[in-house]
Amino acid sequence: FIENAIYWLTEFHIDALRLDALHAILDISSYPFLEELALVFHEQAAQMKRQAYLIGESAANDARIVRSRNLGGYGLDAQWNDDFHHSLHVLLTGEQPGYYQDFGQLQHLAKAFEEGFVYSGQYSRHRQRRHGVSSKDIPAHRLVTFAQNHDQIGNRFNSERLSQIVPFEALKLAAGIVLLSPFIPLLFMGEEYGETAPFPYFISHSDPDLIEAVRKGRQDEFAAFHWQGKSPDPQDEATYSRAKLNHNLRCNGQHRVLLEFHKQLVRLRKETPALAYLSKDNTDIRAIEKHKLLLLHRWKGDNEVIVLFSLNNNQTAITLPVPAGRWQKWLDSAEERWQGKGSIVPERLSSKGEAAITLGPWSFALFIKET
Repeated sequence: FIENAIYWLTEFHIDALRLDALHAILDISSYPFLEELALVFHEQAAQMKRQAYLIGESAANDARIVRSRNLGGYGLDAQWNDDFHHSLHVLLTGEQPGYYQDFGQLQHLAKAFEEGFVYSGQYSRHRQRRHGVSSKDIPAHRLVTFAQNHDQIGNRFNSERLSQIVPFEALKLAAGIVLLSPFIPLLFMGEEYGETAPFPYFISHSDPDLIEAVRKGRQDEFAAFHWQGKSPDPQDEATYSRAKLNHNLRCNGQHRVLLEFHKQLVRLRKETPALAYLSKDNTDIRAIEKHKLLLLHRWKGDNEVIVLFSLNNNQTAITLPVPAGRWQKWLDSAEERWQGKGSIVPERLSSKGEAAITLGPWSFALFIKET
């Protein structure tokens, strides 16, 4: 397996590998496979004078995966944080089947911003046991966050993307929460323009026993989520065909607007020092559960940013603990140019420690401190 990873690096010049389902690896050796893989892989990349990355995917909330080897970890470069996704998804959709039943409070998303893993040793109703360890000490650049990925879409009964589940305003809100977080953002193909095609799980195997095992496994998984009916056949070519993207969507209507909105978020992330600096220590997040509001404060040197997120169905007027100073609005998801209903957020905020503000439903506004 290690030789295979090196093969991709040396022969195909791949710059990163994603390692799937690491929680399913049973390894009781004194020199764990993942640690050896990371060491050999990075040594090979260094010999080639290249940067190459190993990105893990695990449901175990195990911080050892990305903790450095000199601190007892395996030394992978990053890992997906499913807890961030689950926290956000339930707040956007209200869905709570299966593993989603462990989420639903705004404080869950706030903890994902603060630490990474939401479940860090407390009891999980879904698993019926304690789950995870703390990721407080894991640097922000070692955690990957997302609102969608192939697993979370493909494991739904109808394989719907978020664009088919929530309103347009919530899509923009989700983009802001992911791209303005202090972590590495992941966008699933087509997410940036609101692709409407489903992404069902599909296979192309030749072993009849394996095909049947996959079919049964899918049906059992859906049953665990209490989804009824017959799921799409993963071996059927028609299932694969349904997953094809319609790239022409990005040129028209709300799809074009959503693409431009993502571009603006990425531009701000790159050009604003406080947003480009991936650090939990320079991030403060406050959850106002009653009003479903999040207040994000990020800073780097004298550059400071605040973002007000409303995950509320209704317009909300509130006085928030905004850091002292004068703040200029740089982005408002409710503005008409983003096909919102029109901004009700002022262009400037003046705060002596708090500021009164009104936010529209499923919207956010970003301010940069004037210097």
